[in-house]
Amino acid sequence: MKYLLITLGLIFAVVGFIGIVVPLLPTTPFLLLAALCFSRSSKKFNHWLVNTKIYDEYVESFKRDRGFTLKKKFKILISLYILMGFSILIINNFYIRITLLVMVIIQTVVLFTFVRTLPNNPSEKGKE
Repeated sequence: MKYLLITLGLIFAVVGFIGIVVPLLPTTPFLLLAALCFSRSSKKFNHWLVNTKIYDEYVESFKRDRGFTLKKKFKILISLYILMGFSILIINNFYIRITLLVMVIIQTVVLFTFVRTLPNNPSEKGKE
């Protein structure tokens, strides 16, 4: 069972890392699954994962603060718009273009509706 969990953890970690550059593939849920698998199977792999900059940026800060700053949200959206815009331009199928556009709109709405916007200054946290 230990080796199965390590294998699944590695797969989830790789998919999560790929999700950083592929806009439709989420990063945080896969890294959370990887952390769960590693925490139950290998202290070494768990330590490695939670000490990566990617885990800290995408998972730990979100777990700790329950949201993103406006700057982080725009950073996420800019990368999403660039990659999706490029995809929309190179694909010749009208229906796929519309689907990608709808996905971008949904992701934007979800980011600003369901994900809390944090203040840029940590001293402003208690003022919300």
